[in-house]
Amino acid sequence: MGRVSAPTRPTSSRGPAAKKPAGAKPRGRRPLPLGRDPRPPGDAPRPLYTAGGIAAAWAAAIGLAVLMTIALIGWVAAPHATFGEDIGDVFQVAVQGWLVGHQVGFEIPGGHVGMLPLGLVVLPGMLLYRSGRWLARSCEPTERHHLVHAALALAGPYAAISGTLALLGQNDTVRPGMFQALLAGFLLAFIAGGLGVLRQVLKDRDIARRRLLHVLSPRVRALLLGTIGATATLLLTGTLLFLTALILNMGDAIALTRALSPGIIGGTLLIVLQALYLPNAVIFGASYAVGPGFAVGADTMVAPTGVALGPLPQLPMLAALPDNGPAPVLSLAALAAPFLAGAIGGALTLRRAPTQVNEAAPMWGFACGAATGLVCAALAQLAGGPVGAQRLADVGPSAWQVGLVTALEVGLSAAVVAWLANWWHFRTARRAAAAEAKAARAAEAEAAAAERAEAGVEDGEPASPAPRKRGKRGAGTGERPLADVVSLPDRRPVAERTGATSSRAKAAAAKAEAKAEAKAAAEADAAAESAAVEDTAAEDAGTEGGGAPGGTAAARPRRRWWPRRRRAEQAAEESHNRDDDVELFGITYEADGPQDTEEPR
Repeated sequence: MGRVSAPTRPTSSRGPAAKKPAGAKPRGRRPLPLGRDPRPPGDAPRPLYTAGGIAAAWAAAIGLAVLMTIALIGWVAAPHATFGEDIGDVFQVAVQGWLVGHQVGFEIPGGHVGMLPLGLVVLPGMLLYRSGRWLARSCEPTERHHLVHAALALAGPYAAISGTLALLGQNDTVRPGMFQALLAGFLLAFIAGGLGVLRQVLKDRDIARRRLLHVLSPRVRALLLGTIGATATLLLTGTLLFLTALILNMGDAIALTRALSPGIIGGTLLIVLQALYLPNAVIFGASYAVGPGFAVGADTMVAPTGVALGPLPQLPMLAALPDNGPAPVLSLAALAAPFLAGAIGGALTLRRAPTQVNEAAPMWGFACGAATGLVCAALAQLAGGPVGAQRLADVGPSAWQVGLVTALEVGLSAAVVAWLANWWHFRTARRAAAAEAKAARAAEAEAAAAERAEAGVEDGEPASPAPRKRGKRGAGTGERPLADVVSLPDRRPVAERTGATSSRAKAAAAKAEAKAEAKAAAEADAAAESAAVEDTAAEDAGTEGGGAPGGTAAARPRRRWWPRRRRAEQAAEESHNRDDDVELFGITYEADGPQDTEEPR
């Protein structure tokens, strides 16, 4: 027979190297415990940075195509002077909109535009998230640092594309910021794309998303949950404030829309634009609830202390702003939102990670408030900014004022609630432990009472036997002296201790008593023999000394008494050990099998 060669592995179409078997560990590296390899056996992974460049180009192209479509619709429906005269101007408008979606500000004649719609960030964020998932499926992330490398492989090319589009979007009127485009593109791609890579890896390896929180320490995880809860409470309050004010002033909003007469297509674009600015309005409402409020132009203020406004742009959603004068009384109820947010944050911070030192609980509550203040300051910075020059150069809340006031209000209430939550946790734990111990003692008492009651019913005698008296027992009873019994806990069977005397127990007790009497008789015989030996030794000593057999005790050789007494005691002990019954702690245990009871002599 010819020799059969081993089957060869098929080579990949992307290179001459053979595919490594699934699950093979790279040399010199510790693989990340992510589970099974999701790729098919014959599919080789793409190079990481090549795939990252492809994913970045794909996300930028699709986003630009969507905005180009919207710009074309506006160019067709609106007068050409709005978007330009030729198609090249429409492309520049689409590029500028793409940069606005990445929060890239731009310079205009006489001013700067920095207040950009936060809702437009959703489009590039979702595209980058999908690109990250595709990148994870195309490559082979086997270790933890591979996830970071994948995010960097996506963020680097995307930042380069963003900078290039910032150059293409410049004209005589609008000049986007180059550095801001590079930084914003990199950060957005790294965060959104990295989340996509992580999500795909977790899905392919069958890892639950909640396990990500277990990477953090319990204290950090609790602080993170508390900060999220407090921030969400403030944002929910801002949403309720804006929607309530808009509903109450819906007539003014409809009048402004009719005054603009945008038409069907223009009205649709106007609604889309206001929806994109909705996150900004929510943050403005949260700043109002915290206290500092916000500005809508230079020398203006919308705060609980009062309202001072000037001329406003013709935008229907601005009808939600109150009139000049005192703040509406209904809106003052929102001032309780920071304290409610602090209570929620403090409770969440100490609920899952209570501290043993109750004095340290307020510190963790205040840390939750400080973290919430930082988050709110960052959101206020993103939501506001200048809109041109002169009067609209100051729009939005002050970031440092919102952050400081939020940290104080939320931090103080969170500190108080955290202390109470920590105290209540240990108080409840102590009460639960005491109740459990009490229940255990009650259960033991009930079991003992049931046992005594059952024993009393079977025997017809009182449930608890009379206590045993200590001291010497009567002579001639056949029992051992009490001094020979070691005083230890009673280890007799339950039936014997409770007084239950079944037929089998009675027979065992009778046999044990007979054995005890026989043993006492044997000990008495041994003592008699010892006495006889002593008498014989005394007589021999008296004869050798020349005296009478009944000589005095002083004439007896006492040096011979101890060895013979010891031999007598050893003989008695050996006789006792040879007996089938063994006595331990004052209890006689019988050997298996029937035994004849020897009558005492």
